[in-house]
Amino acid sequence: MNVQTILRQATGLNLSKSVAERAMASRMERLGVAEREAYLAALSPDELTQLVELVVVPESWLFRDPVAFQAAVVHVKARLSDAQSGTIARILSVPCAGGEEPYSMAMALSDAGVDPERYTIDAWDISPVCVARAQAGVYGRNAFRSDDLRFRERHFTRTGDEEYTISDALRGKVRFRQGSLFALDAGRLPKYDVIFCRNLLIYFDKPTTRDAAVRLSALLADDGLLFAGYAEVPAFCQHGFAPLQFPRAFGLKKEGAAPPPSAPGKAPVPAPGMPSAAMPRTQAPQAHSAAKASVPSATKQSGAARATGAAPATKTATTRAYAQGAPAAATPPTASTATATLLEQARKLADQGRFAEAENACQTCLAQTPDAADAYFILGLLNEQAGQLEKAEQHWRRCIYLRPDHYEALCHLALLAEHNRDPGAAALKARAARVYQRQQAS
Repeated sequence: MNVQTILRQATGLNLSKSVAERAMASRMERLGVAEREAYLAALSPDELTQLVELVVVPESWLFRDPVAFQAAVVHVKARLSDAQSGTIARILSVPCAGGEEPYSMAMALSDAGVDPERYTIDAWDISPVCVARAQAGVYGRNAFRSDDLRFRERHFTRTGDEEYTISDALRGKVRFRQGSLFALDAGRLPKYDVIFCRNLLIYFDKPTTRDAAVRLSALLADDGLLFAGYAEVPAFCQHGFAPLQFPRAFGLKKEGAAPPPSAPGKAPVPAPGMPSAAMPRTQAPQAHSAAKASVPSATKQSGAARATGAAPATKTATTRAYAQGAPAAATPPTASTATATLLEQARKLADQGRFAEAENACQTCLAQTPDAADAYFILGLLNEQAGQLEKAEQHWRRCIYLRPDHYEALCHLALLAEHNRDPGAAALKARAARVYQRQQAS
């Protein structure tokens, strides 16, 4: 068995051969092993953990996409007010990275006045390093990116020049465990009222995406809410979920479930003390794939793709926003049959990993049809695959210039901007949400 397959089985990641080989070469150099066969033959569980760490690079921050926490608080409070006195609201964050997401939820509930005895928060991540960091609850400047940092004054103590430690009370409310989403046994766990699983599916191929959605559905209460990354809503909607109408919360419920206790189309009441930056300006879920091209996710996300069978839900290190199961829009009717054939050929070649041939097909398409937006989109994916992010951005911007409602290109640009800490990321997210709304309305 090769290292690519081993890592795929361990993490669920659809890694490229080059990323997997690079990680193995790094570990072999560290251990002083010269022969790859010898390294793989002696691969122990502990060494596999070290290898996995090289392909899962977490990046998150506190109150990332804060409207999701508002919507979750509204749901939890309604659930508890309608239930018997002994009812407990159960919340899950998987994967949890360094704890930023579950701690944000704990702070939101605290600021909303929810009795700490009436909720539990479980948090899982495949990375033991991430779990250890989360348990410590110590964060630096990068974890605090909100415009309103009053929550830091309420819930953290400064313990260094740029280090802050979360309160013992909140740290005690989150139960961290090391493990993968695919290791969670729904039959032995309680149903969760709220699940955060954000920016995980974007790293999976279609079968793994389907498996993850099925597992999450089994873990979620019938009237529970699931919060995904904004580029993942389409994939969940293909596997038994329906989007909510909380503005910019990117939440879902099980298909057929009753709507949550908040009027559709209206913003949830902000929880007391929540960051003012959380107030939405647009409607939210998204979903529509404007092109079916799906370059295998070997992306080099800030050194490696971060995700696993339970990898980073709340972290995205570069631009990988392709919604794996998303419905594909047909090539615009103005495109010629020859253009449509070339685009389909490029998609298939990209899916097969034949990137140079896929690029040639795109260039041939553009020579015949200079305004073929999908050709620029696919070229952007190919550039991303090669780690040429500036070129990828140029192609995606050309794509949305030609087709302003190209949902996937907007998602890729938004994630790239977010990774670069470009304030334009929020505008791109909002624009993608508006595209989704218009498409759903039609």
